[in-house]
Amino acid sequence: MGMRRKPLQARSQERVNRILDVATDMFITDGYNATTTNAIATRARVPIGSLYQFFPDKSAIMQALAMRYGEMLRQELKALDNMELAKLPLSAYVDQLIETTEQFYAKYPGYYTIFMEVQGTIPELAKIEDATDTELIQDLATSLAQRDARLEPADYQAISYVLVKTVGVLLWLSFSQENEFRQRVVAETKRFTLSYLQSYFP
Repeated sequence: MGMRRKPLQARSQERVNRILDVATDMFITDGYNATTTNAIATRARVPIGSLYQFFPDKSAIMQALAMRYGEMLRQELKALDNMELAKLPLSAYVDQLIETTEQFYAKYPGYYTIFMEVQGTIPELAKIEDATDTELIQDLATSLAQRDARLEPADYQAISYVLVKTVGVLLWLSFSQENEFRQRVVAETKRFTLSYLQSYFP
């Protein structure tokens, strides 16, 4: 079960954001399992009844966080100017895409910390992740088509599917490694992505 209702007023949105911010901090420092909705409400200075107006349980807060992180990542990538990207050499294009994604994970380390703890325990999270990936795939397919319009729409879709799924998993897994090796994985991810795209866009 997700959010009970969406905040319509600015004050309600601010309250929901505060709940999510506090929940993020507590899930990172105390762990998801040890954190209660009562503790979140207390630290967010929100009556528990107000929290339950929006979130029926802790799982719903987790799902809202997943959607929030997914949308933030998508906005970071969409902030790259596709028309400018299209003019870059393919290697620079790949660098921009991979570095933006990797920097997002580095900027929000809680994203990895929280999701590793709850992975596989909240089925709805997989659906949210799939929905986010679907949007990222569509965005990348549009970007690739603007770069080179010679392929069929199905080609851009397939290429983007492979890249979003592969790059996402590689960068995600890299965060469990020591920093030096993590950077090596990022470099190898760029190498893989460039070689793959060069096979379509020589």
